Amino acid sequence: MDCKITANFLLFLLVVTLIPTALSDLSSSRSALISLSSAVGGRTILWNTTSNSNPCSWSGVQCKNDAVIGLHLPGFSLSGEIPTGVFTNLTSLKTLSLRFNELSGNLPSDLGLCSELRNIYLQDNKFGGEIPEFFSGLKNLVRLNLANNNFSGEVPGSFRNLSRLKTLYLQENNLRGFMPELKLDLDQFNVSGNNLNGSIPVSLSSMPVTAFQGNRLCGKPLQICPGLAAGTGILTGEQKKKKKGLSGGAIAGIVIGAVVAFALILMIIVFVCGKKRNKESNAVDLASINKQLGFDIPEEEKPAGDIENGGYGGGGYSVPAVAAAALATPGHTKAEEVNGGGVTKKLVFFGNGIGGKMFDLEELLRASAEVLGKGTFGTAYKAVMEMGTVVAVKRLKDVILGEVEFKEKIEAVGAMEHENLVPLRAYYYSRDEKLLVFDYMPTGSLSAFLHGNKGAGRTPLNWELRSSIALGVARGITYLHSRGSDVSHGNIKSSNVLLTKSYEPRVSDFGLAQLVGPSSTPTRVNGYRAPEVTEPRKVSQKADVYSFGVLLLELLTGKAPTHALLNEEGVDLPRWVQSVVKDDWASEVFDLELLRYQHAEEEMVQLLQLAVDCAAQYPDTRPSMLEVTKRIEELCSPSIREVSDPATFINTDYGSPR
Repeated sequence: MDCKITANFLLFLLVVTLIPTALSDLSSSRSALISLSSAVGGRTILWNTTSNSNPCSWSGVQCKNDAVIGLHLPGFSLSGEIPTGVFTNLTSLKTLSLRFNELSGNLPSDLGLCSELRNIYLQDNKFGGEIPEFFSGLKNLVRLNLANNNFSGEVPGSFRNLSRLKTLYLQENNLRGFMPELKLDLDQFNVSGNNLNGSIPVSLSSMPVTAFQGNRLCGKPLQICPGLAAGTGILTGEQKKKKKGLSGGAIAGIVIGAVVAFALILMIIVFVCGKKRNKESNAVDLASINKQLGFDIPEEEKPAGDIENGGYGGGGYSVPAVAAAALATPGHTKAEEVNGGGVTKKLVFFGNGIGGKMFDLEELLRASAEVLGKGTFGTAYKAVMEMGTVVAVKRLKDVILGEVEFKEKIEAVGAMEHENLVPLRAYYYSRDEKLLVFDYMPTGSLSAFLHGNKGAGRTPLNWELRSSIALGVARGITYLHSRGSDVSHGNIKSSNVLLTKSYEPRVSDFGLAQLVGPSSTPTRVNGYRAPEVTEPRKVSQKADVYSFGVLLLELLTGKAPTHALLNEEGVDLPRWVQSVVKDDWASEVFDLELLRYQHAEEEMVQLLQLAVDCAAQYPDTRPSMLEVTKRIEELCSPSIREVSDPATFINTDYGSPR
């Protein structure tokens, strides 16, 4: 009994002792964060700094066991200098993200006290001075990004002490001198756009050329340094003598002049050849439709100019008008009778045609046309007919089905009607040509909106629009799956999500995977294909769920599954996101444009978790599309509103969400 009382008493003393300590640590962290907020100007950090406020509830502050382990304030327009003393009371930090701000000055020395730091993201600021030596003491550091700042001096050789370092980004600074031998197992590395010179160390020779461009460096992977002792990276005596003959500036001037001249010549050659090849290949490719259908193009009808590309989720190039677009058929009066054997071939319509209008094959082939893009299943065209009707025509390639089976499957596709699907309006089948006619979607694809224009004129997609697109696509795929347990899309990706003028999503290319041969079906290389899929023509509904999960991750991260960062890391988008979330820096995965909508942070995190669930490795662990749709409706309903004005969805000035 006495032992039991003693044990309970000791436990009580331990608890009483630890509680004030924890409260004291949290209080000191709170003071440090307030000090930081007061020191950096710009956009207001919306923290409730009243005396009883818990800093762990503040936006961008991440805690574990009442200790601040993450500080995420990217893109907050912060400016000024970080005072020394802030990080003295934040020594439990594992992730520090202050990227895309206007912070300046030297890094505070007490940052070196945060020995638990694993991830430091300070890119795109105005920090200056030499890179501090205290980084070498942060033994747990995995990712260090100091790119696009004003750091000067040399690259610290002490970085070689960071045995766990995988990412080192130092590009676009004012670093000079030689590149030290680091001998680290780096996955990502970049020192381009500095003033470094000399030979590239052997341990970094496997990095891509782009990691070293914009310096005066030589050696693998760049050009071999003249006079280098083979494999040593050390200047020979002969090279040193040669260096005395010409100054570094003279050598640099000669090299730069030669490179610029070569680049100009190469650009001229590529432009001339490319323009000629585009005209020839497009004209030949499209004109073959008329030839195979039995129509000849009179010499006087051949194209004299180009039609500007109208944009349809890609393409990016135009084709000659009318005849060269292969949809002109002068001189032939019965297009439906051209395919031999006396068999009548004509356009087969579903429903009432397009806008209540129907037309025959000859009218379609007489239309002026533009190439919209070359996709998985064939080339798509925008066709404008004489009566003014505009349609999208897909010319299928590598169709392996006979006419009876083709007709059976394509009529099943034509019977599908849903507000989030691009409806199939008509088709044409002959031995040599298979054409599909769809509604034309003038706004383009989701892929083009996410990854197309990155310049000043870019129209960003805000949270309301992205969540609305996610829900619309989910509803469209859910409808497809409701048509039967064996019905799937088979090729879900952002380029197959087209947008209306009011930015409502329409899923395209559904049901086409079953029509074509293995050479045309997509592979896992595109990043959307589920790991269990071995036969691209036989994609299960759970494989569709996986592809939709990747699409959700693309919406949230802004990264395509083929993003260069992912290729460098050798992982697919789902695994990259999972690794980031596992390291307790989940906010780092979101597209920068989404970080401005703090009111929806919880919804974004929930949608991210749903995307990860959809992209699970094993099919049985993935939810059904019906479950996915319900979850998106529940978590996004406060953000999604029925509106007719697309300006409600889009913020061109990055202001507050409407």
